[in-house]
Amino acid sequence: MAQLNFNIEDICGTLSENKDGWHKQLTYISWNNRPPKFDLRSWDPDYQAMTKGITLTKDELIELRNILDNMDFDKY
Repeated sequence: MAQLNFNIEDICGTLSENKDGWHKQLTYISWNNRPPKFDLRSWDPDYQAMTKGITLTKDELIELRNILDNMDFDKY
């Protein structure tokens, strides 16, 4: 399996943390020396292990924000 390289440029925010210290975060991250994107996933306390996540461009993140701003959360 190919080596996965990443560099977390910024931790934008933490959504939650479980009892084992894993934290679900929105980060600005570069994968395999590519331009950084926004990324939402859980990380172990040392940032050595991660869960599957979702990576978004700036435009996709802005569109997600617009969707969330217009959602009626009481509906769900």
